[in-house]
Amino acid sequence: MLKEDQMLDELKQIRELLAAKPAPPPPPPEGLWNEFKTFLENYKVMGLAVAFIMGVYLGGLVQSLVKDLLLPAIGLALPGLSNLAEYEVLVGEPAQIFGLGNFLVALITFIIVAFVIFIMVKVTKRWGIK
Repeated sequence: MLKEDQMLDELKQIRELLAAKPAPPPPPPEGLWNEFKTFLENYKVMGLAVAFIMGVYLGGLVQSLVKDLLLPAIGLALPGLSNLAEYEVLVGEPAQIFGLGNFLVALITFIIVAFVIFIMVKVTKRWGIK
């Protein structure tokens, strides 16, 4: 009986040693740069900034698509609507002007901004910011 009690005591000690203990909280970051990185990670600032900037430029692209391409096409289909948008190129009767240049500028701007944001995200990931 004495050996069984000793074995049970040893097994209890082993179980206590193997039991998972809660990890201590991480130490606060030291230095302004580390605090800045922690701020960006905790509040997901990069994701918010990317979403906001891409939303603004995507909205501009869609607005240009509608104003410069779709509304003049609707104006061609419905003869009484000749002043649907500002015009640049005359097409058809009544004269509808398609702002293809405006649309291309919006498209190129969107592509450039998207590329710059892509580079920013790659750099921040390389710095360890999620």
